[in-house]
Amino acid sequence: MPLALIYQAQAATNSIAKTIAKHLSPQTDHRRQYMKIAFIGLGNMGGPMAHNLHKAGHEVRAFDLSQPARDKLAADGVPIAADAKAAVAGAEVVISMLPASQHVEGLFLGAGDLLAQLPAGTLIIDCSTIAAATSRKVAEAAQAKGVAFIDAPVSGGTGGAIAGTLTFMVGGEAADLERARPILEKMGANIFHAGSVGAGQTAKICNNMLLGILMAGTSEAIALGVANGLDPKVLSEIMRRSSGGNWALEKYNPFPGVMETAPASKGYAGGFGTDLMLKDLGLAQENAAAVKASTPLGGLARNLYAMHSIAGNGALDFSSIIKTVLK
Repeated sequence: MPLALIYQAQAATNSIAKTIAKHLSPQTDHRRQYMKIAFIGLGNMGGPMAHNLHKAGHEVRAFDLSQPARDKLAADGVPIAADAKAAVAGAEVVISMLPASQHVEGLFLGAGDLLAQLPAGTLIIDCSTIAAATSRKVAEAAQAKGVAFIDAPVSGGTGGAIAGTLTFMVGGEAADLERARPILEKMGANIFHAGSVGAGQTAKICNNMLLGILMAGTSEAIALGVANGLDPKVLSEIMRRSSGGNWALEKYNPFPGVMETAPASKGYAGGFGTDLMLKDLGLAQENAAAVKASTPLGGLARNLYAMHSIAGNGALDFSSIIKTVLK
């Protein structure tokens, strides 16, 4: 066969292949990228996360015990299930975002017994901040059923949840993380594989212990400046651009009116509650005791937040800790 005819035949074959791929790829990509997801826990963090998955085209069914939380997400067009079991029916992936260890264990292994409803092959992504031991307990039970489990607590606050720029700290098998990655990428900008199941939780409590310490220290510094007549906005900017710069000064200033978008300028409503920070600091101290690590500043921060909560501020954003040092 002449060389020219061979080239013509190859070109025709390539053209046909491209045409077939063009018509098939949308369906293939749809099956790969868009999944049936159950989302349990629609609080200040979970609600925006579920909404972002819905906006990205995933088939999301959500549930929360709170009627206002359900109503808020329903208003955004996200389908709401009658209960948790209805939410997970037919789901390929189950995402939980709950307040504490007992809630996660209760949902999957206790009265909720959700694990019994999940077929083999389902993937659980728990984004709650809980004890690493609880993550391992749920993961072990899931594995016995052929269900994959990763712990994937987040950092970034409500702003990050709304913007889809959260940081995920993941514990679990690498293959399970890769399966979850396209979903996590719709909710976050940074995804770290911390290690085996429970490692994500350990990374998270280390991060939040530091955050609690930083917020308490930042509050003291601003209060000291204000007591001496300094403008809190000017002082905050000086420290932000100096060696005292930190995330609280950059994104989450605790003094009212300094940062319009921060909870401090909204009566400390929304955001990350004092009681949730207290819970995380307690987890850090429990872990430190278990491994005989010395965390004196973490212990002090935990005590400060405990006093702040006892004083009636548990439902306020954790940056309200500045109230304890302001005149």
